Amino acid sequence: MSLDRSLKISANLSGKRSVLTRTERIAKLKLEKKWDDKKSTALNIPKTLVGK
Repeated sequence: MSLDRSLKISANLSGKRSVLTRTERIAKLKLEKKWDDKKSTALNIPKTLVGK
């Protein structure tokens, strides 16, 4: 029995991410000295684009 063509996963579908995850954004803000653990919260962090 073979898989239907519509169920196969193509490698082309998994592209490059354009936005960092929350933990990656916090780490980047810490490197840029824009994050304070005492004052900052994990909510409403601005989205950061992935550099080319």
